[in-house]
Parts: sequence; structure tokens; C-alpha cells
Amino acid sequence: MHYPGRLIKTGEQDATIVKALKEKLNRALGAESDPSVRLDPDDPDFGPRMKRAVKLFQSRNVDPDGRPLKQDGVVGSITWGILFGNDSVPVCEESADPLLAGVLLAAQAEEAKQVREVPKNSNRGPEVDEYLLRAGVSPGLSWCCAFVYWCFDEAAKRMGRPNPMPRTAGCLDHWRRAPANGAKRILKQEAVDNPGLVKPGMIFIMDHGGGLGHTGLVEKVSGGMLTTIEGNTDASKTREGGGVYRLTRKFAEINKGFIDYASL
Repeated sequence: MHYPGRLIKTGEQDATIVKALKEKLNRALGAESDPSVRLDPDDPDFGPRMKRAVKLFQSRNVDPDGRPLKQDGVVGSITWGILFGNDSVPVCEESADPLLAGVLLAAQAEEAKQVREVPKNSNRGPEVDEYLLRAGVSPGLSWCCAFVYWCFDEAAKRMGRPNPMPRTAGCLDHWRRAPANGAKRILKQEAVDNPGLVKPGMIFIMDHGGGLGHTGLVEKVSGGMLTTIEGNTDASKTREGGGVYRLTRKFAEINKGFIDYASL
């Protein structure tokens, strides 16, 4: 059974989904030898007992990146994928859009070069300076959005077409201006509920408050997990790291949303 594209929680009305989840939970929790946790698959109610079983399952398992699951008793795409297998959740590794495919090729080449700030913690360096200048700002500033703009600009130039992304080095400024350039925005909760909405080549936006944000490119979608390529970060996933990195994030980490320039 495939993930239905929405969170499954207390009060779920689809009896087929509830039955399938109860059967999987019973097997996963060894309920045949522990009647205290056994769920009745023929009972279509997702009530408190089933919520406790989901939380117990979540407490005993980790996500594909080895991190503990959120123990909330709600079946999202990550919990669903662990119960039903990776083939049951949305997986997308390539962009069908020529421009976005080119954007990812540009980003992947920079990640392969292991672009780093020179000197460390300076927001400077040969490549970093070029990203910022291309985005229309002076070297020395935070550069995650400038990196995304550079990747789009490189791809557009190679195709001999205009760059649809507004020229900006500001993450939240980009979020505000994207619709006027024809882009589609996907809000965080829409993406968490239905990861299939997000495709490779889309841009994620995070809001850290106080006008500060972080951004990067979606390289791959696998259930509730994203593989990204980001500038001005590192393995700590901060917004002031020292290079271009490939990272893995949960959808829930992206607290603003996604921008899609496909077919523009």
C-alpha cells in the first residue's frame, strides 16, 4: 500500500488504511506474543490505543538517516515508509524539467569541487565571491541564496535562455519575490503531508527569524527525507557554515517551504 499523501492520525476515516496499519503494527511490535499491544484490524477506529501503538513503534525505530523518529502517534511519510517499505513512499531522483536538471548539474559540480570559504569563516573565497557578485551583492556576505542564484544563472546561460529566479542574495526576499516571477510556492505543511509534491531542482527556504534564513536545492526526494545541495553550510546544517555540501534533511526541518521554477 502506498502512502496516501496526507498524515494519518486519530480519527482517520479510511478503514482500509487503518486496517493495513494495524496489521503492520501488530507484526512490527510482536503483538501475537504481547496481547497488551495487539490491535484489532477489523476495528476501523484509529483511537487512543492505536495512537499508543504508533508511538511505541516510533520509539523503537529510526529514520533512514539513523535519527530517532518523532514519537507523536501520527503516521507521516517517514513512519509509513519504515512500516511498508521504501517502495511505498514517493521517491524521485531526477528532474524532468530541463532547466532544473541543469541547475542540479551546476550544483553537483560545485559540490564535487568541495568549494570552501578562504579563509575559513570569512564568507569569502574565489568561488564564493563569484556567487555573491553574480547575485548583485558585495563579497563577504552570507551566500547560500547567492549560490542558488549562481546555479540557476549558469544553467540558464548554457541553455541560452533567461534566468527565471530574481537576482537576490536574500532567502526571504526570494520567497517573497518568487511568485511575481511565475514560480509556484509549496508551504511546509503541504510538503510534510505530501512529499510527492516536492521534486528535484526545487528550492527550499528556511526562516530563522529576525529576517535571517537559509536556502538550498533539492537533489533527491525519498519519502519524508530530502537530499540537498547547499552553500554556506556544513555537516552541522547551520546557515553560516564554510562551503558547498550535500546533506540529508527531514521535510519537517524546512519550516518555510519550497519554490518551483519548473517549466518557466
